[in-house]
Amino acid sequence: MLAHVLALLPVIAAVPLKRDNTTPAPAPMSLRHDLAHFDFTPITQISLGPRPYYLVDDMSPSPLKDQLTQCKEHTQKTSKWSIGHRGGGTLQFPEHTVESNLAGARMGAGILECDVAFTKDLQLVCRHSQCDLHTTTNVVAIPEMNAKCTQPFVPANGTAPARAKCCTADFTMDELRTLCAKMDSSYANATTPEQYLGGVAPWRTTLYNQCGTIISHRDHIAMTLALGLDFTPELKTPEVPIPEGYSQEAYAQQLVDDYREMGVDFSRVWPQSFLYDDILYWLKAEPKFAKQALFLDETGDNGKLANATAALKGRKKDGVKWIAPPTSYLLKAVDGRLEASEYAKEAKRLGFGVVAWSLERSPPLAKVKGDYYYENFDSAITRDGDLFVVLDALKNVGVDKVFSDWSAATTFYANCMGL
Repeated sequence: MLAHVLALLPVIAAVPLKRDNTTPAPAPMSLRHDLAHFDFTPITQISLGPRPYYLVDDMSPSPLKDQLTQCKEHTQKTSKWSIGHRGGGTLQFPEHTVESNLAGARMGAGILECDVAFTKDLQLVCRHSQCDLHTTTNVVAIPEMNAKCTQPFVPANGTAPARAKCCTADFTMDELRTLCAKMDSSYANATTPEQYLGGVAPWRTTLYNQCGTIISHRDHIAMTLALGLDFTPELKTPEVPIPEGYSQEAYAQQLVDDYREMGVDFSRVWPQSFLYDDILYWLKAEPKFAKQALFLDETGDNGKLANATAALKGRKKDGVKWIAPPTSYLLKAVDGRLEASEYAKEAKRLGFGVVAWSLERSPPLAKVKGDYYYENFDSAITRDGDLFVVLDALKNVGVDKVFSDWSAATTFYANCMGL
């Protein structure tokens, strides 16, 4: 099976399928869209690097810190409790690239994510948004490609910031393969396309921001099969009109068909969508595929968490088995401690599997006041080491898996707790 999957990679590769206050970065130059030189064999030596141990050392004294300290020299194993968000190496590597996925796999993520958008030639590509190419690739710095964007680059002028809008539907899969992926960022005061590529958040890094390798959905499947890991594709809600002759249902079905045609057992796939109609479509048209479908629930945003909690009963009645809310929906602060929110209690009472997103997506935790992922319990968060306090609280409320932009800490915690 492994030899068959590895043989597919070069074939699949050939198929046409805001910040504004940091120093601009130069444009990536080298092209690395050939997948043949990557090693996709299963990883048996998990390497977490120094970050989990830094986080343990940074914790305030507690029984949890003592327990985690005793696990520092444990042999680490891949864990399906640990999901590589946008690949799992996104804190330091450009998201949805081969490089991010290999970093997440090396750090023990048992499940790798590909956010799925459609291209001009109706192939599926791994991008977090259908219209984020201007901030996640070097497209605006390539004149012939920039010209094809929905909104080609416009430089800053007086009080008007620089702007661009480049969508996957503006390009074929072959064209996208010629781009370099980069850290998601832009420089609002840019007067040149090269300057616009800058603006990387200071708590991320440009060390590996050289030229990330963009992959199609089918590339991602072949790579993840070869690594021996599981899959969590997210069908992105379109930001452009659905092309004539295509449809949302055809788009949702195409995602399923990619796994079926590549011989993937559906028990290894955890499909996701924010669009509830996608979940309902899979439940009706592909019930075996939908058994592990994750409804990405953001309906509790803007002070509507009580409404989202009340809606869970209807989701269960519809046949949804897995719910995936942001971490801020699941926890609350009570006298400086983290406890289960009413949403979390109701989800577990109804028997949902629960997946939380996303750790390591935020600034250093001393600065997370008001941050989306911590907003309902940030009063109890004061330091980087509190990441493990959050993970422990998520485990205690019954979370089954956790997305992370840097898989090492989640993997370390899962191994220590025997998850």
